[in-house]
Amino acid sequence: MKLDRLDSRLLNILQANNRHGTEELGQMVGLSATAVQRRLKRLREGGAIEADVSIVKPKTVGRPIAMLVLVSLERERADIVDRFKQSIRQTPEVMNGYYVTGEADFVLIITSRSMEDYEAFTRRFFYENHDIKGFKTMVVMDRVKVGFSMPIDFEHFLD
Repeated sequence: MKLDRLDSRLLNILQANNRHGTEELGQMVGLSATAVQRRLKRLREGGAIEADVSIVKPKTVGRPIAMLVLVSLERERADIVDRFKQSIRQTPEVMNGYYVTGEADFVLIITSRSMEDYEAFTRRFFYENHDIKGFKTMVVMDRVKVGFSMPIDFEHFLD
């Protein structure tokens, strides 16, 4: 998908706040509301915009604890990797999952109601899975920066 500078400006604005109306967005980037609607439709259908979501504060929904977990698989075979990827996708406590290079095979960001809740999760998700060789947990002490905003370099785009 080809993006131009106006697309990049729209994406930059939407990353910070996706609740702007098309009229307001149009004023911000110098387009009509209809032109903004067409661009947003194209950006969504083309996959540049993956989702329109709200970021929920964990404490307000009773999930104040977050962990980063490094997971090593027993063997790195395609079927084992695919099976573990599927289990990540199906587990709501796993907020993010990354297949990585290095000492671990996966890095997971997991949310929990309490340490007792996390211990029960580890028994169910890690210990009962015979494809997992081991895992290391790091408990998040402070959410310093949270988000999904991507830096967008305007010079990268066509006029």
